[in-house]
Amino acid sequence: MKKESESERDLAGLVERGGVLYDVGGTTPREVLAAITGALPSRICADRDGLLKAVLEREELMSTGISGGIALPHPRSPMAGENEQFVTIAFPSFPVDWKALDGGEVTSVLLIVSSSAKLHLHTLSKINFLCRLEKFTALLRGRAPAGEIIAAIREAERDWK
Repeated sequence: MKKESESERDLAGLVERGGVLYDVGGTTPREVLAAITGALPSRICADRDGLLKAVLEREELMSTGISGGIALPHPRSPMAGENEQFVTIAFPSFPVDWKALDGGEVTSVLLIVSSSAKLHLHTLSKINFLCRLEKFTALLRGRAPAGEIIAAIREAERDWK
């Protein structure tokens, strides 16, 4: 039985791997997702077109816009190899109508790419918890520097242990 590495469970590490993107172009979810996947370095995602297709297929089932200006797009099936999963945080240039559950426009996108269903659910759980913390959501609303966002995630993760 393989043991998960700490980086596979560490949300801050996943965001460090996936990066934080600012002023992402696009006025629709499709355009924003195309811009995000297009900006991913090949060392992170060798099949950007395949990832975009998978994420758009998932969006067609139901919007991944949750509430509070946040969307959590992801493919339906794992698309990363072992130790290759990542989370990319992206801030669109303009608010986007993502058909979010609360009817609000999306200003922060957290693209989740996992290596297994178990790790995907673990990552979603951590993000869900963070999105309930005013300190974290204020960083997203303020488009804080990547280092501040990652430090806040690390701090929250330390408190969970």
